Amino acid sequence: MMQVWAVEGIPEIVAGDDLAAVIGDALARVEPVESGLRDGDILVVTSKIVSKAEGRQVAADDREDAITSQTVRLVAQRGATRIVENPLGLVLAAAGVDGSNTPDGTVLLLPEDPDRSARELKAAVEARFGIRVGVVITDTLGRPWRQGQTDAAIGAAGLVVLDDLRGSTDASGRRLEATMTAVGDEIAAAADLVKGKAAGTPVAVVRGLGHLIGDASLPGASSLVRPPEEDMFRLGSAEAYAEGFEAGSGR
Repeated sequence: MMQVWAVEGIPEIVAGDDLAAVIGDALARVEPVESGLRDGDILVVTSKIVSKAEGRQVAADDREDAITSQTVRLVAQRGATRIVENPLGLVLAAAGVDGSNTPDGTVLLLPEDPDRSARELKAAVEARFGIRVGVVITDTLGRPWRQGQTDAAIGAAGLVVLDDLRGSTDASGRRLEATMTAVGDEIAAAADLVKGKAAGTPVAVVRGLGHLIGDASLPGASSLVRPPEEDMFRLGSAEAYAEGFEAGSGR
């Protein structure tokens, strides 16, 4: 059985806060004790509080300028909405720049290295509680061809984030040729159901997936980004048109 619950009592985070200590204190206060942290649990943390603790809040009178500064490649644009690739290799709206719940004239950038942030959080929490945990850092992403948004893993440490089932067999004995389950993203989405967007609970615990827990040497969430050479939908519409035009014109 898998259980998921939000961690209450996380205060407003500001630059320089020891996020592991803040989360650890909140977990230590949880009642009943069974709802605290156990060996094999997974901590799921919203990237916004990681960014705040790491000082990724920057002055930006114009949010669009901040988005431009975090844009590696423009994938698509409709009106003021831009879908771009950011320095982490993530393709998402507005490069992950967040203007909500920040003081006027400022925006939040995503953590510079979410996998590193997850490893540091894992090490600190494990040292405090003497247990093994996994850590997932999440952000909200839209999906092509699907309405709505869902949380996905942008940082991870100490757990299997991509369960490669290729070569195994299904219940009928058929060989699986292409099945790779994005476990990190599924955990992020499950945790989002209890964290909520405006409830002030940016951390959740997922229990019951201890078989996925390992050490910090496991690949992080960056391994979930599809390599460009394997991405059949990498090009934005304008890029695809330009490339097709160039190929068709013989240039």
